[in-house]
Amino acid sequence: MTKAAKTIRKIAGDEPIAAALVLGSGLSAVGDLLKDKVTIPYGELKDFPGTGVSGHGRDLLVGSMGGKRIAILTGREHYYEHGNAAAMRPALETMAELGAETLLLTNSAGSLDERFAPGDLMLISDHINYAGMNPLIGEPTDRRFVNMVDCYNGELRAKAKAAAEKLGISVGEGIYLWYSGPSFETVAEIQMAIRLGANAVGMSTAPEVILGRFLGMKVWACSSITNMGAGLSNENISHEHTKTMAVQGAGKLQKLIPALVEEL
Repeated sequence: MTKAAKTIRKIAGDEPIAAALVLGSGLSAVGDLLKDKVTIPYGELKDFPGTGVSGHGRDLLVGSMGGKRIAILTGREHYYEHGNAAAMRPALETMAELGAETLLLTNSAGSLDERFAPGDLMLISDHINYAGMNPLIGEPTDRRFVNMVDCYNGELRAKAKAAAEKLGISVGEGIYLWYSGPSFETVAEIQMAIRLGANAVGMSTAPEVILGRFLGMKVWACSSITNMGAGLSNENISHEHTKTMAVQGAGKLQKLIPALVEEL
């Protein structure tokens, strides 16, 4: 067992977790929904991410939601911070050790599709790894050859759509393109992404999806749309704008995620 897993069990108890949830930029309010919450700073957990990005938390939360015991990572480390696509591997391996069979991912993203306006949610049905990096580079075993067909679990997406309908939340599905960042995309790059078939673009998530499938987890992911891609509107795209607009999506995720967790 990893040192991080031992620390978490010592502080939060031995009861297994059903799922792990990773929160994206400006989405930390979702963590407020946990009952009987135990907070553990990342700094106390060996090899957990440094998360040097404003708008991201630096704590692991363990508690109950939707009748299930889950762990919430309030922030992630991005590839653009240190050039390490596998930065989240130790944390996700720890989640798997603690019993998580499901990985729920959220992010803030730019829309390439008029169906998804700022404030909307987009369930990710597939992704394009435009960054080209892979968190499994260097993995010595044949487990590295992960099958990525249906990597975004269809059953979980269906449950999320059904829950959203009951809650009166409009959600659609789309393809997410991972761009390394940290600079935003150029107008030409956005046009290229549209031609490649992407519906949203962002700087995270794809590495965690690969790692989640590598670890045998069912994976679900949802983008909170914060802006239109470069050249598609008159918005002034910035990280501050992303954090501000993410609040709208966070309000919807605060309703949707507990309903989905209840169905796990």
